[in-house]
Amino acid sequence: MDFTDASLTALRVFREVAERGTLTAAAAALGYTQSAVSRQIAALERAAGAPLLERRHDGVRLTPAGRVVVRRAASVIDQIDATARELAGLPDEHAVVRLGWFASAGAGLVPRALAALRETHPAISVVSREGSTPALVRALRAGTLDLAVIAAAPPFRPPDSETPALVVRTLVERGLCVAVPAAHPLARGEFVDITDLHGQRWIAGTGDDRVMGVWPGLDERPEIAHTARDWLAKLQLVSAGCGITTAPASLAPVAPAGVRVLPVHGGPAEQRRLQVARLPGPQPEAARRVVEALRVAAVEAGS
Repeated sequence: MDFTDASLTALRVFREVAERGTLTAAAAALGYTQSAVSRQIAALERAAGAPLLERRHDGVRLTPAGRVVVRRAASVIDQIDATARELAGLPDEHAVVRLGWFASAGAGLVPRALAALRETHPAISVVSREGSTPALVRALRAGTLDLAVIAAAPPFRPPDSETPALVVRTLVERGLCVAVPAAHPLARGEFVDITDLHGQRWIAGTGDDRVMGVWPGLDERPEIAHTARDWLAKLQLVSAGCGITTAPASLAPVAPAGVRVLPVHGGPAEQRRLQVARLPGPQPEAARRVVEALRVAAVEAGS
């Protein structure tokens, strides 16, 4: 079997697996059984004459041949979809930018940037979705996202180790803050001293992100009173006086009533970078405009 005989269905399945990181997640997203996904991948590997995926205990990883296929597959699928739209009499979507973002960026930064973009460049249409940084990076590699807003912490390593390296632009770098109830003793000043974080009740994240919400440099076992995945839920719990949590400075403008987002002084600085990542290569004008709108919104949020 020659690779020119590879089916479009197999290419779509492979791209979904590359983005989702596991056969199970891809099957759920596509509405297929896992065995059906496995058969499509096996057929594509036979056509390629080489393994396209490295099966691991925590999911799958693209092989060098797999990276070639997913890059080309994305282009082929986009062209087929564009042809279908044209035959259906729908407008060309050359000005559509597919944007991914991590949770807290969707609470303030992304809506502000998109609102400004509609005023300055109404012809650009942005479709977006939330995801974890690993999921967003996989989506970039799979060609299902054009841009991804991600967060980075020291030592600021690249988002992944794949090649070619992603192009990463830092929008802004600021210190991590804490969100405290307005009636809390810590809210009386314009900053929180790191020593005053001892003995506090914390609102943390869930699952693998359980530590998110607890101050990273805390030198004691934290008392976690509540866990929540959603940033809005965390801030509402803070507003209700249920504890305190860490928060990026960008959330300050959208914090609910009864919450103060304050910097922390003393101890090692906990810097965070807000970044936009994309695949290397020429950047379309529409995507460049979206990045600029994100940069302006990020800077204005801290001014």
